[in-house]
Amino acid sequence: MAYRNGNYSAFYVSEEGSDSNLKAHGAKDFVYYNTLRMWKGADATFPFIDSHDKNYNVRDGSDWEKTLKPRLRDRLAKSKNIILFLSERTVSSRALREEVDYGINTQGLPVIVVYPDYDSKASLLKNNALKQEIIELWNKLPKFRDSMSNVPTLHIPMKKDIIKMALENDGFKLNTKKEADVYIYKVKS
Repeated sequence: MAYRNGNYSAFYVSEEGSDSNLKAHGAKDFVYYNTLRMWKGADATFPFIDSHDKNYNVRDGSDWEKTLKPRLRDRLAKSKNIILFLSERTVSSRALREEVDYGINTQGLPVIVVYPDYDSKASLLKNNALKQEIIELWNKLPKFRDSMSNVPTLHIPMKKDIIKMALENDGFKLNTKKEADVYIYKVKS
């Protein structure tokens, strides 16, 4: 069995099979993923272990069935959780659906959902519950919305100290995960 210490980052960039990696590197959600990598590079104690480094990268034009799909499944099988970037820009692409479906429904990985357009716990909440506008973002990715009851999901803003706290939270790691439910970090009154 693989050593499962990685954090698998899932985000929308564009449909696989594009001729250029430039589109991916310029996409906003890819930039947020790179922010995690930058934080780790600047601070070795930042608890992000990139599952995408667990096997070699592939070109965007690689074959879906022979290369891309097996590669993402291998990375997910070596992960302890999924970090899902979810925003108005998210599109339910084939790759993102596969990552969420295989990660949640086959691997049972807990999901830390990062909302890049929100910058504080309070910005996600109304009366210490998720705002309706956050819940409606789940419809951008129906596979996630329909599968999230199978694993614990933690919903957080794009803020370094909160992401660090989430990555260190044992309740959102495969071997020590909490009961399947929707979790938030409440705002103290």
